Amino acid sequence: MQDDTFLINAIFGVLDIGRVRNYSDLAADEKTLELIRRFQEIHAEFPAAQLDKMGVIPEAAMKRLKQIGFFGLNIPAAYGGMGLSLQRYLRVTEEIVALNISLGFTSLAHLSIGTKGILLFGTEAQKEKYLKPAASGEMIFSYALTEPRHGSDAKSIETTAVLSPDGRHYILNGQKSYITNANYAGGLTVFAQMDPSAPGFMGAFIVETGWQGVTIGKDMPKMGLKASSTATIQFKNVHVPRENLLGKPGDGFKIAMTILNHGRIALGAGSAGTIRQSLKDMKKRSATRKQFGVPIDNFELIQEKMVKASVNGYVASAMTSFTADMLNDDPLAPVAIESSHCKLFGTTRAWDTLYDALQVAGGAGYLATQPYEMRMRDFRVTTIFEGTTEIHSIYPALYMIRRLAKRLQAVSHSKGAQISFLFKSLFSRPRWRLHFNQKEMDRALREAASNARWIRVMVHAATLIYGKKIYAKEFLLRRIATLSLHLYGIMAVLARIEAARRVGREVATDLLLLDYFVEESRRQTAKGISCFFSTPQERLNRKIAQNIRRYPLSANPG
Repeated sequence: MQDDTFLINAIFGVLDIGRVRNYSDLAADEKTLELIRRFQEIHAEFPAAQLDKMGVIPEAAMKRLKQIGFFGLNIPAAYGGMGLSLQRYLRVTEEIVALNISLGFTSLAHLSIGTKGILLFGTEAQKEKYLKPAASGEMIFSYALTEPRHGSDAKSIETTAVLSPDGRHYILNGQKSYITNANYAGGLTVFAQMDPSAPGFMGAFIVETGWQGVTIGKDMPKMGLKASSTATIQFKNVHVPRENLLGKPGDGFKIAMTILNHGRIALGAGSAGTIRQSLKDMKKRSATRKQFGVPIDNFELIQEKMVKASVNGYVASAMTSFTADMLNDDPLAPVAIESSHCKLFGTTRAWDTLYDALQVAGGAGYLATQPYEMRMRDFRVTTIFEGTTEIHSIYPALYMIRRLAKRLQAVSHSKGAQISFLFKSLFSRPRWRLHFNQKEMDRALREAASNARWIRVMVHAATLIYGKKIYAKEFLLRRIATLSLHLYGIMAVLARIEAARRVGREVATDLLLLDYFVEESRRQTAKGISCFFSTPQERLNRKIAQNIRRYPLSANPG
């Protein structure tokens, strides 16, 4: 499986030592810092609480964002953008989300997924026509994939695009739901089926909202992010010029997933910023709030919350930046597993940290006059955006199993030959010729290598035992994915510490954070491999779930 993703190679083949050794953790340059400062000024004028009450970003705030170039942060200068590298764009994303996600979200959705298809797959003519107004904010973009009946199952979308008899247009029909930026947008990246007989043969289209047949619904009332626009979009016989197809017919699914790789690491970056802000809040509150005559930061259970936030924020930032480094080298790099881990780890750990910050604040944390409840409302949707937590809890394992299945088909169609290959492959050892000559780092590397070996064993054994039925074994898939997540987190942190050592930065605190995360990984590894088939609780879960499904909703099974 060589020449696959970083993690696939690490688990089944050869660890990319150069990727770890040569990783560069880019510091924010003066342009990045100036953009952050200017955003802070706009935030002071339009604070998050005010936007939450208004339920809309006022035109004055939108104008200010356009003036400072926030709609062109990662669009190349040749098209009027700021031209930030991916890592520096993510640095800005961290600050925006930590400070005022309501204000920055329209720009982030526009850039991370809305225009990304044009940037990565557009022709020069498409870039000239659409990226320039996108960079200025004249044409804000949305990403239109989700439908009323299809979210994570993107290959099954029902919107269609049929070539017109004269061959000049695609006729677009269908409906999209929960579309971010819908009522702010002038442009859309829309995904549609192109062949009814071949589900998944999709196209990606640049669609202007002003075209005849495009209807945008009213903004949906939401739990949080009230200033952002979220609505349904209907397409009725919309004539999309043939030249507005991104890539080739059939490329749509690949384009959609590639865009989401970029969007998911942006969520990871925003999560790291959220964790960092929550840690600041906890430190400040726990140092001044006294109970039993002493500040509560003296209590171990309060300290534990801050330690977890410190570790999780560091790991989330390292994972995101390490993945961005791969995409800097190749924007189309296969980072499906890696970006999935960034999204899952970042959003779930940030959600836990938001809860902890409110808890440390005590009764005051429950007041709407404090920032905690709004932050929780605003951030909550990130565990649903771009693949739910549940999908990302099993997707990496599914990806590995599918890659192994493809390898088996390439080896032979004979069942016996495939089983023989699985056994041989199961006991071969991936090559990890890497050492740091540093005690904590080498110990962490051994833990990562152990995870890789167990993942390899579990994936091969699951394929042998369950065959195609493995796709229904979600508890097992989750255990595999959890081991993979910790493996990736450790490698990303090692790369970050190695980059710091290379430039002579003190890393004593980094090593402590690494040690803590390694201990967490060890516990998860022990838990994951001690119950390969299923735990007693999982077996009970299946039985009780069957009972729940059997009872009518009005009945009480007790």
